Amino acid sequence: MDAQDADLKKELDATLQTRRELGEEYESALVDSFLEKVDQRIDAAVERRVRRQFAEQQMVAARGSRSPRPTDSWGERFGFGIVSLVLAIPLSAIGAGTAHLPGLLVSWAGIVGVNVVQAARSHPGLFGHRRQASKDDAWED
Repeated sequence: MDAQDADLKKELDATLQTRRELGEEYESALVDSFLEKVDQRIDAAVERRVRRQFAEQQMVAARGSRSPRPTDSWGERFGFGIVSLVLAIPLSAIGAGTAHLPGLLVSWAGIVGVNVVQAARSHPGLFGHRRQASKDDAWED
C-alpha cells in the first residue's frame, strides 16, 4: 500500500468516525466530501497519465517514428472495476436513501453505463461494430 492509499484509508476512517459521532443527518455531506477527495485523486492520476502519454507522443513525433498503439493493460481494467465497485457503495446508499428503489436503479444504471463505455473504449469491436479508420489513426498503427 503506497502513501496515497494509506492517506485515503485514513480519510475514510475519519469520515466513518465522524459519521458515528454526528449521526445520520450529516451522512450525505460526509459522503460527498469523501467522494470529492476520491474524485480529486482520480483526476490527478488521469492528468498525470494524459501528460505522460502526450509527452510520449511528442517525443515520437519529434523523432519522426510511428507511435505505438496504446495498450489497455489488465491492471488498468482491474483498477477501473475496483474503483467502480468502491464508488457503487456510497452512490447506491445515496440513491436509495433519497429516492428509494428508483434512486438505486438510476445510480446502478449510471455505474453500468460508465463500465459499458469503458469496455467499448478499450475494445472497439466488443459490441459487434468496428470503428472506421480515419486519417488520424494512420500514425497510431
